[in-house]
Amino acid sequence: MSTIVFVHAHPDDEASATACSMAMATDRGDRVVVVYATNGDHGQVPEDLAEGETVVQRRRREAAASAAVTGAEVRWLDYADSGMHGWVENDAEGSFHAASTDEAGGRLAAILDEVGPDVVVGYDFHGNYGHPDHVKVHHVTRRAVALHDGSPRYLESTINRDLMRRQRDQAIALGVDVGDWDPDQPMTDGHALGTPESELHWQVDGRAVIDRKRAALACHASQTSDVGMMLQIPADAFREGWGWEHYREPALGDRPMRAAWPF
Repeated sequence: MSTIVFVHAHPDDEASATACSMAMATDRGDRVVVVYATNGDHGQVPEDLAEGETVVQRRRREAAASAAVTGAEVRWLDYADSGMHGWVENDAEGSFHAASTDEAGGRLAAILDEVGPDVVVGYDFHGNYGHPDHVKVHHVTRRAVALHDGSPRYLESTINRDLMRRQRDQAIALGVDVGDWDPDQPMTDGHALGTPESELHWQVDGRAVIDRKRAALACHASQTSDVGMMLQIPADAFREGWGWEHYREPALGDRPMRAAWPF
């Protein structure tokens, strides 16, 4: 049995990015711990928020429900959500983005020391699409692994840009209107979405557990603009579009991508 720690920026990121891998790992008997860097307080305010209920309380309950689907344990770094790129919240007191990398890395390292991971999973260098909290996850996770008493393998969750481009082209060929969506277009940080396939090391085929991924996403129903959009995708398209999860393992250097279980 392995212990795998997945570090995510906000509640719901685990569902969209790594829920298949998490479910497959727990099904194999591995221990999975998901660490949320922020409390997601700058997410959408749900219309059905009860009197006295906060967005943070709702999102913590949603995270717990998602973990029940994947079989994961939940930990929190307890930083505030930093908002999107360029928001004043980026540098607000208590935000994850504004925290020192050493301080936040120390918080995460304490969790790693507690659970004793064999594998730690963070994000690629630009957090897939340049979100301040996602970029910070990359730096903080790397720092925490360096501070941790053990020597776990370190992987980075990312998006296969070439696969996204192929899927877009297939959709266009089928007559689907994809608008001006282009995975090669620079995001807010100047980098294109995710990572080129030539720089990836692992591809996980999670299509057999895609219903669990969809169920984990549904637990975050308060976030209707992004989660709601994903849940509107037809089941077949969702399986092919979201059933593959990709990782870099920097220690492997130039080794080509393998379609195999990475953990």
